[in-house]
Amino acid sequence: MPSRRPDSTVRRSGPKRTAALAVGALLGALSVAVLPTTATAAAKLDNPYAGAKAYVNPDWSAKAAAEPGGSAISDQPTFVWLDRMAAIQGTADARGLKAHLDAAKAQGANLVQLVIYDLPGRDCAALASNGELGPDDLATYQSDYIDPIAAILADPAYASLRIVNLIEPDSLPNLVTNAGGTAGSTTQCATMKANGNYEKGVGYALHKLGALPNAYNYIDAGHHGWLGWDSNLTPSAQEFKKAATTNGATVNDVTGFIVNTANYSATKEPYVKVTDTVNGQTVRQSKWIDWNQYDDESSYAQGLRTALVAQGFDAGIGMLIDTSRNGWGGSARPTGPGPTTSVDAYVDGGRIDRRIHAGNWCNQSGAGLGERPATAPDTGIDAYVWAKPPGESDGASQAVDNDEGKGFDRMCDPTYTGNGRNGNNLTGALSDSPLAGHWFSAQFRQLLANANPPLSGSGGGGDTQAPTVPGGLAVGSTTSNSATLSWSASTDNTAVTGYDVYRDGTKVGSATTTSYTDSGLAASTTYTYTVKAKDAAGNVSASSTAVSATTKASGGGGGTSGLKAQYKNNDSSTGDNGIRPGLKLVNAGSGAVDLSKVTIRYWFTGESSSAGYQTFCDWAQLGCSTVKTSVSVVSPSRTGADHYLEVGFTSGSLAAGADSGDLQLRMAKSDWSNFDESNDYSRGAGTSYADAAKVTVYVSGTLVWGTEP
Repeated sequence: MPSRRPDSTVRRSGPKRTAALAVGALLGALSVAVLPTTATAAAKLDNPYAGAKAYVNPDWSAKAAAEPGGSAISDQPTFVWLDRMAAIQGTADARGLKAHLDAAKAQGANLVQLVIYDLPGRDCAALASNGELGPDDLATYQSDYIDPIAAILADPAYASLRIVNLIEPDSLPNLVTNAGGTAGSTTQCATMKANGNYEKGVGYALHKLGALPNAYNYIDAGHHGWLGWDSNLTPSAQEFKKAATTNGATVNDVTGFIVNTANYSATKEPYVKVTDTVNGQTVRQSKWIDWNQYDDESSYAQGLRTALVAQGFDAGIGMLIDTSRNGWGGSARPTGPGPTTSVDAYVDGGRIDRRIHAGNWCNQSGAGLGERPATAPDTGIDAYVWAKPPGESDGASQAVDNDEGKGFDRMCDPTYTGNGRNGNNLTGALSDSPLAGHWFSAQFRQLLANANPPLSGSGGGGDTQAPTVPGGLAVGSTTSNSATLSWSASTDNTAVTGYDVYRDGTKVGSATTTSYTDSGLAASTTYTYTVKAKDAAGNVSASSTAVSATTKASGGGGGTSGLKAQYKNNDSSTGDNGIRPGLKLVNAGSGAVDLSKVTIRYWFTGESSSAGYQTFCDWAQLGCSTVKTSVSVVSPSRTGADHYLEVGFTSGSLAAGADSGDLQLRMAKSDWSNFDESNDYSRGAGTSYADAAKVTVYVSGTLVWGTEP
């Protein structure tokens, strides 16, 4: 994956005129409905991240998990970079687009994040991320890059996946600041502005991908240290509007915009605001802020969003912020405002972003992981995302021969004293870095150590030693739906905090002791288990030797149909006015099952004998029109249940080895009073799908899976 080159800071020598656009209250802030209406896979959503399970790229995850402490974040969703035409089909080092989509479905994910990044004359102001297409290769970009991507995404097999497209990092911002008349200008950018192929290419991508009912396009919008000046903000919004209405595109093809892609600008600066003054002087005149209107990405995103709406974009557009590398933790992180001796001392002493200059962009020394991916974290912000996968280099620190079209950019050289785009400062880059997109272990370890918010129990990242491998894994007793495992204790240089248990390569649970019972299994079925030890710093041992366990033949509750229920918790609160289970029906049997004969029961307590109930299907891979829900009373009540939510299907067949996909369900009392879910029988804490023996399945009224309360 090529680097992001967001270094086009335009140095200013004095105050600028106030822009005509008054940045006031946000227009049309995103409406977040407490109780959304029924949605189907084909419906465009206001925020595609709402209620979604995002895909974890196994290629990146494996590299992250192999690093000391890396398992603490290896399950985070990151974007897949389609940075050349070969990436569509896949390379020797990474799977192709179709394989990623298939892997997403296998994970039970319903959202995949892609970077569309192969414009003609790509990244005209940096060499590290130059691309394979020449300035005039627009037709090739359209026919050999965008069209094949669109064809794969249009496959009905992937209709259940929400596809988020990050459209062409660096392109349009370069036209605003680097295409003539500034210290950062290049002849390459002037060429791209003159031939219009950035705008035509972006417009074509928006139009082609925006036509897909499950696709959501977010245009790259630089960062505050690039476009945040009053003289750049409105021209940027105008440029984005021009591209979004070129080559067949309309503003309706744009879901939103993303800021800080692969960059290091702080999400929020808690101790420095551009409205602050020191001894009667505005901090905007400090060397760091340099008369910018913004000093962090959150305020920039909000201000840009207002400018975009003023240009004719929909009032409901959302913003994304890339938080993958802007945490800036460690001992250098300020804990309060800087001294008030001068504006420079105040800003430099209190700013979270510890770069030498905001124009520095390549493999920055001292950076840390930022906020973990999160949905709707602030007004108008659709999500915090990890667009740049942590650990992937921005560019090589010295020239490296390659067949990927990537040049050597001196901004990746730690000895380089800079240029007009970074105020002629040192680059702040790490040494010994590989080509853009290649794995950079030293950078990854730094990001872990400096993470902010800190990784749980990381102790600042000092402990990098993994525990020893658990030994003696053995199978104890088995039943028709459970298997009990035991093993010998691991050791660690600090302390072993627990063990993760894997069934057939998938994590199914954790234990703090040296035994574990895996329940909710199918009868007469063989499973393979391994165990890993972990410590407080997130270090994880290698896998134990594998053992196999075969469950007994079915008895009592049945199980011969091969059906089983899986569950995930879609709501961490146990005391609000809604219950939001995620359910999935899995056919582990050898024959197809008539769904019209199948029902699933989720058991809960209603805390009121007289309350009525409302049920909702918020989203279903099968389509909510095929799902029917109701609530029934359990009389007499049982431990953890006086009601159950029953889920059925109007029609359809579930093939052997298939599953229903995600069923995002919700129920509420008619009077909207709160639940107490803390003792509900079927409720679990897991946020990823796993077999759930306390969610029962019936065929023609006969229990075939799980245990009733």
